[in-house]
Amino acid sequence: MSAFQSGGSMPGRSVARYSKNERMLVGISAVFGYGLDFYNLIAIAFLIGPIQKTLNMSLPQVGLVVSMTLTGSVVGGILFGWAGDKWGRKTSLLATLLLLAGGAVLSAVAWDFWSLLIFRLIAGIGVGGEWGAGMVLFNEVWDPRRRGLGSAIVQASSSVGLALAALVATWALTSLSPEMSWRITLLVGGLPIFLMLLVRKKMPESRLWEEFRDLQAAGALPPGKRDEGSPLLEILKGASLRYFICGVIVAGGYIINYQSISVFMPRLMTQVLGASQNTLLSVTLLFATISGCGMILTGYISDAWGRRRAVISATLVGIVGLAWIYASGEGRYSGDIFGWPILWAYVLWGFGQGAIGQFGPWFAELYPVETRSTAASSIFTSGRVVGSLAPYLVPVIAAQSGLLKGMMLALLGSLVSLAFTMTLPETAGRVFEVIEGKERADIPSKPANAVS
Repeated sequence: MSAFQSGGSMPGRSVARYSKNERMLVGISAVFGYGLDFYNLIAIAFLIGPIQKTLNMSLPQVGLVVSMTLTGSVVGGILFGWAGDKWGRKTSLLATLLLLAGGAVLSAVAWDFWSLLIFRLIAGIGVGGEWGAGMVLFNEVWDPRRRGLGSAIVQASSSVGLALAALVATWALTSLSPEMSWRITLLVGGLPIFLMLLVRKKMPESRLWEEFRDLQAAGALPPGKRDEGSPLLEILKGASLRYFICGVIVAGGYIINYQSISVFMPRLMTQVLGASQNTLLSVTLLFATISGCGMILTGYISDAWGRRRAVISATLVGIVGLAWIYASGEGRYSGDIFGWPILWAYVLWGFGQGAIGQFGPWFAELYPVETRSTAASSIFTSGRVVGSLAPYLVPVIAAQSGLLKGMMLALLGSLVSLAFTMTLPETAGRVFEVIEGKERADIPSKPANAVS
């Protein structure tokens, strides 16, 4: 029987507490951090043409640069997830913000293909690490009764990042020279440097992590904890391995669904259905607003009904949206944006993307403090690797059956994610403690009547 299961007295079972101001600082940092994270991830997609022209790059080279941000995020997610368990959530977050801002600023002054490739790799490492470090710290500090909603608001800031990228890129492309347009747009991605200063001066470290490390240094951990190895190894044992595999499939299926639609919808609307770039901007801003609302509503459901029900509900809404996209996907744009059926199908699908806002708290609640950062970050990052197949598979299917049918790879991703959602235990409302058993999700959640 694990220590968590036994419920016996042991060192380090106190519940950490934070002031209202400390919680708000962590929350504000997470919102701005993830919004700028997503800006850096998506902004370059708007800039392919001018980058290719001014740096004399081939289209495959531009594609490699775009994918390098995602590649870097995989490295950053695993590396800084582990760093968060070893050196602290705050330290890991500071390092990721520095890499994110530094990579963005350097990208803006790149002079050829290789310099841009290396600088986007650096930015990508920061992008991947920021989610794991920031999301785990947020969930350890936030009130467990509202962890789902809080995480949803953080995730919804991705919609703000998307809207900001669309606005800045559109303004730059229409107001500046081709070279200055992409340089200024990438330079804006360096704003996390100012957030880093706030984090360094004001934000608290996770007190759960600090107390665990104090017990470890004093040799006061229970025997089972003293014998644990690296978090990268511990998450691949017993129930932790089962949660890891199922979590990767859930996240990976979701990201296949998301990438299959979000990456190719602009092309479908403009090149196939006849919409202009200005129309696409309006669609993107409406989509970002509605998808953010969907994430927040899913957060409310998650805290009230549980993580599993919230993810299932959001996924089902998204599947209905996919069916509508397929049914309306041949209707050309007539000049009336609000009378265009595929707009509303796309928006409904976006409203159903709220599931992603619950991956942070759910994955964090499955693991004890000493492996939480490594596990949550590695699960989500590995899901990104699985999801990265979509941008390659959709064109292959499209070459044989057309772009719209290729985009329906999203349906397979949704169904796989939905099926494996059933395999993860419910964790909503779980109060974090300093000493917990490895298989903590085998225990029914207890009411969150204390504030962690």
